[in-house]
Amino acid sequence: MSSPTTGPDLQSWYASVGAVLAKAARKDPSEMPEDAWRALVATTRDGIEVNPLYTRADETSERSAPGSFPFVRGGDRSGLPDNGWHVCVRVDAHGDPSDVNTAVLDLLGQGASALWLRVPASQVGAVLKDVYLDLAPVTFDAGADLVEVTDAFLGLLDQRRTQGDGVTDRSAIIADLGADPVTAAYADGGSSRSIDLGAAVSLATRVTEREETVRTFVADGTVFHADGAGDAQELAYATAAGLEYVRALVSSGLDVDLALRQISFRLAATDDQFASIAKFRAGRLMWARVAELLGAPEAGDAPQHAVTSAAMMSRRDPWVNMLRTTLASFGAGVGGATSVTVLPFDASLPGGLEGTSPAFAERIARNTQLLLLEESHLGHVVDPAGGSWYVESLTDSLAEAAWSAFQTVESEGGLTAAITSGSVADAIARVRQARDADIAHRTAPVTGVSEFPNLAEPPLDATRRGGEDYRYGRDFEALRDRSDAHLESTGARPTVLLAGLGPMAETTGRVTFVANLLAAGGIDARNPLATAADQYAGVRETEDIAVLCGADKRYATEGPDAVRALREAGVGTVYLAGAEKGFPAEATDRPDGYLATGIDAVAALTTLLDQLGVK
Repeated sequence: MSSPTTGPDLQSWYASVGAVLAKAARKDPSEMPEDAWRALVATTRDGIEVNPLYTRADETSERSAPGSFPFVRGGDRSGLPDNGWHVCVRVDAHGDPSDVNTAVLDLLGQGASALWLRVPASQVGAVLKDVYLDLAPVTFDAGADLVEVTDAFLGLLDQRRTQGDGVTDRSAIIADLGADPVTAAYADGGSSRSIDLGAAVSLATRVTEREETVRTFVADGTVFHADGAGDAQELAYATAAGLEYVRALVSSGLDVDLALRQISFRLAATDDQFASIAKFRAGRLMWARVAELLGAPEAGDAPQHAVTSAAMMSRRDPWVNMLRTTLASFGAGVGGATSVTVLPFDASLPGGLEGTSPAFAERIARNTQLLLLEESHLGHVVDPAGGSWYVESLTDSLAEAAWSAFQTVESEGGLTAAITSGSVADAIARVRQARDADIAHRTAPVTGVSEFPNLAEPPLDATRRGGEDYRYGRDFEALRDRSDAHLESTGARPTVLLAGLGPMAETTGRVTFVANLLAAGGIDARNPLATAADQYAGVRETEDIAVLCGADKRYATEGPDAVRALREAGVGTVYLAGAEKGFPAEATDRPDGYLATGIDAVAALTTLLDQLGVK
């Protein structure tokens, strides 16, 4: 990537960056290269370079107005609330349908404006009793029962119309049947829990003849995100799924325009707010391009349902998830999603957080959006990020990366073929492994899990540990699971001694670093000593492992003696807080390992737990 066009002010900024970097490297500024600023360039998981500064040199041509092709700035707003997007809540209808109906009406009275509903066909009418369907859109999640659920829903619409429901504009009744045979097949490892494609196409043909606005297919990118996909991959595979549905509809005899209007999208929103903003904008750009190539550009305005990422949610210190979902819903809303579902903060915990009622967690999730909409008035401006040099550049770069991945899928014969061949799973696995490595090395921190863990929080019971679902901090949480099991069986957590070398002013930094690192693996740090090496004789013989904490300059003179003193005091294994290069190379009394910034923390903590006898 070439540097942006430079002017006097920008050149001065580059020179200032070089001077700061020179100081950090202990060099003269004249020794720094002209493009030293590139050390501040970040690269996303999709290979997109993000500059440290964006200027008018990065300006792109002005986008079309919202509601106009290519819909980057937003689609048609008919059916959307005046204050922004739909607050969509997930409802699993189980138990007495009248009780579920009461709960649904309560949700709609407390700020929800759309429903994402899993309901048996026999209960559709009872659950939706007294729900104004022209005000509250419904998305179904019926899986293989979709034909029966659809029949029940369309029957309900006909019944209400016959009885006189007062709806003069039938197109204001909006529903999404949620058929997703291709993406569901990937999620289920090839054994789809969804309706088959042919049956879904027949449904779509039926609903296109109705006056209501009913879409049949949802191209669900969240199933790929949940497996570890990057943003470009999620967009590419969702777009490929949408195209596969359109092709099937056109092959059945439906016009391209009508086929395109049978598609909606579901995408994940993460706590990377700018990436989320760009994702939804880039997603609309991609689908508009597909529609253009199919000859119906104005039909390329598909609704987008945002769901806050399940993969980003932590089981440890789950309260932090409130912050994550706030950023995610902000990004989705600013990015132009038509409806947003915020997962409860304890959604990653089977059965929810012990001692917290589901009603509280769901209310917090709902109110997260209501605060953004009704107090921050976020939805009163359409595409508030539009015109930002950074956001516009990121939108285009992400769309280009996603389009390239989409073309790769197309070259393999479409998404179903690419899933069957394993190429989709392989591509996602590469991104997932790279992310897991970054998290393990703590270059991609997970607050409350890999960084700033709260070891004093109540341990999780056995029913809330483990599981197969992919979450960003799962490797660290697996270590915490081992610690909790150890606490159950022994009454205490595994413990490591932090032995200070030198005065507290010298040791505090590394003591804090190591204690934080150990806590991420469920290991308690005991730190009674911040004194000289000759006092290590007071260490209890029961200490199996100690970490020597001090400054590099003191390691050089006193480190070997301190290591020897700890071993003579009965410590079996001695680690050093810091890199190996900070310890005298010629010393014979050397640490058994090193705990430094940039290490594979998961591997190091696994070894420590093994050494401590933690099962």
